[in-house]
Amino acid sequence: MRMCLTSDIGGYYTGALADTGRDPFGRTGDFVTSPEVSQVFGELVGIWFVAEWMAQGRPAAGVELIEVGPGRGTLMDDILRTIRHFGLAKSLEAVYMVEASAQLRAAQKNLLCGPDAELTESKVGYRGVGKHGVPIVWTETIQSIPKSPDTIPLIVAHEFFDALPIHTFQSVVVPPAASEENPSQPSQPLQPSPSVTVRTGHPSQSAKSASPLQWREMVVTPTPPGSTHESLGTPRSQRPQHAEASNDTSPVPDFQLTLAPGETRHSHYLPAMSPRYRALLERMPQGGAIIEVCPDAALYAAEFAARIGGTAAHPKAKPAGAALILDYGPGDGSIPVNSLRGIRQHQLVSPFAEPGLTDLSADVDFEAIAEVATHASEGVEVHGPVEQADFLLSMGIRERAQALAKTAGLGQDGGANDKDAKEAKAAKTAKTAAADIERSWQRLVDRGPNGMGKVYKALAILPENSGRRRPVGFGGDVVQ
Repeated sequence: MRMCLTSDIGGYYTGALADTGRDPFGRTGDFVTSPEVSQVFGELVGIWFVAEWMAQGRPAAGVELIEVGPGRGTLMDDILRTIRHFGLAKSLEAVYMVEASAQLRAAQKNLLCGPDAELTESKVGYRGVGKHGVPIVWTETIQSIPKSPDTIPLIVAHEFFDALPIHTFQSVVVPPAASEENPSQPSQPLQPSPSVTVRTGHPSQSAKSASPLQWREMVVTPTPPGSTHESLGTPRSQRPQHAEASNDTSPVPDFQLTLAPGETRHSHYLPAMSPRYRALLERMPQGGAIIEVCPDAALYAAEFAARIGGTAAHPKAKPAGAALILDYGPGDGSIPVNSLRGIRQHQLVSPFAEPGLTDLSADVDFEAIAEVATHASEGVEVHGPVEQADFLLSMGIRERAQALAKTAGLGQDGGANDKDAKEAKAAKTAKTAAADIERSWQRLVDRGPNGMGKVYKALAILPENSGRRRPVGFGGDVVQ
């Protein structure tokens, strides 16, 4: 996933698409994100940070806005445009954009600073001044952003964790005589197994099982000559649309996932990261359990928690800040399985179809993020995940969208904030513009199969307060 998405040579986000003239975002690209659907999404994320800033005592200085995986910069643009109407804007010292793609960095700069703005090199990357006068710094890693016990980081990660590389493992029963062997030939390709879920709260007391179970990693291997979609078990949803069920002669990918014949270095330690995985072995002594583990997600979750709550290496006298994670994945504590997918032109395809020209993603394990964050710092607590529909509705998306639609419908100038209304009125009648606004926000909260309200979740990492306060959007109210 890392090679295909961010490789310096032919990565999806780092140059391969630019050579074809394709833009991954938007209706003409491969996928549409929530900020691209409606400006109201970004506005409400900005309001959420304003509410957290207010709840934490309205600090007068030291606030940093950090976005990881900023895409085209649309979300940050809407956030900055929104918070400039509140006192938080005066407390904001800098915006940090964690971006590995030079092409996306240029697009973000054009949107946030203007096409004629120039960036200067800094110790951590590149620096410019945004349209609203706020310094904006681009860096390739969040670790490059200086840590200070006095800073108040406000971190947003929207559709970021789903693009981080995963490792997939399956438990197998190994006879004692064979457990020490390591065959040189790869096993047959792993066929999708039924989804396996496990709830937390029943961790194993021992990493060892009564049965001779081992975790085996799924590795990438070449597709055997003469393979077909049927022999590979390619899901129908990931086959080309023109492929016929009875006579499927469409090209198959050059690579496949295969169950490793023996233990790998990753299978020794990654499944030991969480008691959830060990408990799964006890629940399925016959083998066949499947887990997806994302070590990079653990690193980012720990980094978020450390910046907010402090650690022994970087202590904070008073935990401060907030992280808001918006992504898709199970919200019931289950472990994602068989979720690696390719996305091309808004259709699911094989993750091995045209490497570098296909977007890749996997479901986010929100339970694992929460587990890592609370272990990384005693100064944080986690709220959620909650469904995106619940989060946005509690943040007032209906009321904001209705006000925006009314402005468009009346043909009045709604002010600098009404970007969607202005753009829509320029090309369509006021009635159609209002209908478009209505349709867009409804899609964000629609819990149906074609909506974004259920599959997407929101999770917050906040300073630990013994549960005395729940944040807005997660069952709490705005603190004045």
